[in-house]
Amino acid sequence: MGNGIGISFSLGSASGSGRGSDEFEKCMGEFREPLEEAVSWIEKNSAAGESGFGWLNLPEADISPVLEAAEWLKGYDSIIDVGIGGSALGNLMLHQALLPMYYNELPRGKRGPRFYLADNPDPEKASAIWERVSGSRVALIGVSKSGATAETMSQFLWFRSRMSSSVGGDVDKDVLVITDPKGGVFRKFAEETGCRSLEIPPSVGGRYSALSPCGLVTASALGADVRGLIKGAASMKKFLSEKRGVRDNPALYLAAINRFHEKNGRPMSVLMPYSNRLETFAEWFAQLWGESVGKDGLGTTPVRALGAIDQHSQVQLYTAGPDDKLYTIINVANHGAEINLPTVTDVSLSSQSFLSGRGLGTMLGCEARSTASALVKSGRPVVWIELDRVDAHTIGALVLFYEYVTAVTGRLMKINPFDQPGVEQGKRYTYGLMGRSSYEADAREAEKYFADITRVNISA
Repeated sequence: MGNGIGISFSLGSASGSGRGSDEFEKCMGEFREPLEEAVSWIEKNSAAGESGFGWLNLPEADISPVLEAAEWLKGYDSIIDVGIGGSALGNLMLHQALLPMYYNELPRGKRGPRFYLADNPDPEKASAIWERVSGSRVALIGVSKSGATAETMSQFLWFRSRMSSSVGGDVDKDVLVITDPKGGVFRKFAEETGCRSLEIPPSVGGRYSALSPCGLVTASALGADVRGLIKGAASMKKFLSEKRGVRDNPALYLAAINRFHEKNGRPMSVLMPYSNRLETFAEWFAQLWGESVGKDGLGTTPVRALGAIDQHSQVQLYTAGPDDKLYTIINVANHGAEINLPTVTDVSLSSQSFLSGRGLGTMLGCEARSTASALVKSGRPVVWIELDRVDAHTIGALVLFYEYVTAVTGRLMKINPFDQPGVEQGKRYTYGLMGRSSYEADAREAEKYFADITRVNISA
């Protein structure tokens, strides 16, 4: 890319494949002014600190409080992080990309504290986490901007109670909450108990918070290079701000591609990285994209896939099923130390001699190119993104890039990419069904709609 970021974007196949390049060029002409306006809209509102736009300012944020809290966390045997949605997926994505694989299984000298994420309020999972940490020094982190998220607060209360019963005394000395700087339940809790706290910038939404304390503090405590993450994000921000034209700015170009294919009968967007380190990146993308652009009857459904595994589960559908998807393949040029295969000498295995001396990383790259080529042969549109390697710098850059693409695409669709009204309705129903005061009408409404589901019931 000429600026040391280490990411390249190849967009040719997606520029009208299967629908005619002339039609795409016409749309590009129509999109030019709205895309330019979207850039001004993002830059103006992020500079003003408007709600939802704070993600663009995170590369310049002071992370010294994060690093100080991370040093404190390193003194514990285990960390339980309680959060859901953006408060959880950013952690998982950064950890998988940047920490040693099977991190918790490493001996203590080769890792920091063991890490457990309590996201889904499944009693079996919560109990299993506690069984693994009970009797050790445990730090509890609660992540919620409001502190009112039912899934988070219920588990936070339970784990805090377990810790109190186990060790007694002032359990809140082992608690960190990451929340709004001024308001909300968790902020009041921190003021009452004196527990540690970190601030989520008011202008940063949950699914855009991976590069805020929500994602950075545990990544740093476990040994990830968070300074490198921030530098990578800053490099991508600078690159995108300098490339003002649609055709030389990959974020604007990709936003146009997404909108074009949505309008032309492709309502799904497949993200398929060819690296185990990026598997959870695809999950993080799915939330970012789905909650941001799925509104007013618009948007494309994010589909997560992992190469090469899903060549054997989904690519048959992708190449020969309905032509209703846009595909993005993320390839990694350098997977680290290569594993070279031995020379095949067994007569019974002679048909596999072509593998002799070849590398597993080389094979994974060949499979990525093969899948992309097979899709293009079938008339499917493919975006190819290639990372020089998976490291803190490239991941930070890739996170900011996709946040930018998502925001621009939402603006191009004339919807708000920073709210989630559908999610809020489900929250209100949950509050009502769990007996929260003032939500009785929501409980009755939820029961009415659920009764329609169970109106026809067959039990086995």
